[in-house]
Amino acid sequence: MVIGDPTEVADQGYEDLLREEKEVAIHNVGDALATYHEVLVFPGSFDLSQVKGLFSEQARFSFDIAYDAEDFSVLEVFLGRVRAVIISTSSPLFMRLGSDNVDAVLRIAANLGAEVFLLKENRGGSRLFDILKGTVEIIPALLSATVNSVGVGDVYSAVMAGRSDLGWEEAAWRGARAATSYSQTTYPDDFRRDVERELKLSLGELRDLGGTILPWHERPFFSIYLAAPDFSYTDKPEIDHAVEALRYHNFNVRRPIQENGELPLASSTSVLRETFARDLALLEKCEVVFAVPLDRDPGTLIEMGFAMARQKPVITFDPRRENNNTMVVGGSTSYSDNLDLCLNGLFNAVSKLWVAQS
Repeated sequence: MVIGDPTEVADQGYEDLLREEKEVAIHNVGDALATYHEVLVFPGSFDLSQVKGLFSEQARFSFDIAYDAEDFSVLEVFLGRVRAVIISTSSPLFMRLGSDNVDAVLRIAANLGAEVFLLKENRGGSRLFDILKGTVEIIPALLSATVNSVGVGDVYSAVMAGRSDLGWEEAAWRGARAATSYSQTTYPDDFRRDVERELKLSLGELRDLGGTILPWHERPFFSIYLAAPDFSYTDKPEIDHAVEALRYHNFNVRRPIQENGELPLASSTSVLRETFARDLALLEKCEVVFAVPLDRDPGTLIEMGFAMARQKPVITFDPRRENNNTMVVGGSTSYSDNLDLCLNGLFNAVSKLWVAQS
């Protein structure tokens, strides 16, 4: 498996090199699994009905369904024996069925007889829907530099399913914190140390740590103004990558050069002023500015200053370290040459706006 982006700034780009050459064989293990009553399954390109037959009738199952599953119908063989259904916003299945509204996926989980449905929302935290109680628990994310995101969701699901004896609410909090620790290191000993520290905290103390909350379905309601030399004739791979990342995380990106038109180099003063007014009007409508001031582009810097004067959050991604000065750094809500850290800054800024409106 080749992974294009292990920090999940944008789509991780999983590439299965074996493709159709891959085969899955389920071995006959006899009664070796019969004593296990709490089971977590990651559906894949194998027959789930065969998996079911390996366990006793008393076994109950939780599913983290993400890849290699066309739809939730593959879980119907476990009808009446499902405890938790888990999915991530990065899953193609979620994008097809739940990207616009989570209600349809919730109904499917309820029809399977699940007790809870967990939606993992990347840097925006997660939501635990208690189907039996009709409640929703919002679990914030603790954001810092991501060392590795491959397997983060698996850790979350494993801890939550494994500690369901604590009750689903606390189990989900424990899973989220373990996943955070996992994302911040590739050293097993450090991971173990950090998880052991987290386990010493009570649920109340975990809540008091706070964090970032920004549900997937709320993000499009906050317009992100792209301040950047986004011209067709410029070499701008950093801008294109930033836009890809913002859209991957479901943000509503407003690109003034595309929306209001790209002017010819010799445009008249009247045309320049008209476009200037349209761009500023669009900026006024947006809640946050995401700036990529390549080549110290004067237009981008003016847009940033205008937004700062309006006290709008400005997230500055400066990949070439060309604008590391007092006014840019001091005026930016978040400033870095690292897109991962800039995304964290954006999530934090929009999260505060969402919480203030809620």
